Amino acid sequence: MKKKDIRILLVDDEIDILEIVGYNLTQEGYQVFTAENGRKAVEKAKKHLPHLIIMDVMMPEMDGMEACEAIRNIPELQNTVITFLTARNEDYSQVAGFDAGADDYIAKPIKPKVLVSKVKALLRRFKETDVATNENISLGGIEINREEYKIYKQDEEIILPRKEFELFYLLASKPGKVFKREEILDKVWGNEVVVGGRTIDVHIRKLREKIGEDLFKTIKGVGYKFEY
Repeated sequence: MKKKDIRILLVDDEIDILEIVGYNLTQEGYQVFTAENGRKAVEKAKKHLPHLIIMDVMMPEMDGMEACEAIRNIPELQNTVITFLTARNEDYSQVAGFDAGADDYIAKPIKPKVLVSKVKALLRRFKETDVATNENISLGGIEINREEYKIYKQDEEIILPRKEFELFYLLASKPGKVFKREEILDKVWGNEVVVGGRTIDVHIRKLREKIGEDLFKTIKGVGYKFEY
């Protein structure tokens, strides 16, 4: 995909941020769209179907968390990469952001060249997701619909945030295989994301609560595996 075909949506209530970031990305050759709050972000995301959304967390009318969750409920935007743009001193939980459906976060202020480099890394992740297998999985009374991001256990639908779904799909793709923490971080969060092992533990705990305590095995000091 050529740069001129890549669509990026910038969302921030600070016009200066939109202008500076937008200018630098436009100079790189990307198509850039902007929105001043979460509500407009959802509207423009539906209209333009961006490949990447860079979104502030604290905004009027609808904050970034709410907007992210709304966007993730739009089927055409399931694979869109969403990263939060956050001030370093904001009371912001990375885990909460990932639970809302975000893929990454960028701390501001950030130098233009660093931002452009970060965007390139995020867009590589979109390409990887775009060519990823869409094979559905059926095992132990559980159906995983990869294309629709839906899970059914004994005909009951279970709703999972995107990262929980991706983690479950990865583990269930090879039952019995031990996935190391480094591999999980690389395949689910992308190797450019700086998150700790604690983030994986939180997501595993939530999967156990929603799908089954005994299905997810901890291999101490190594990682996790799925067994049924």
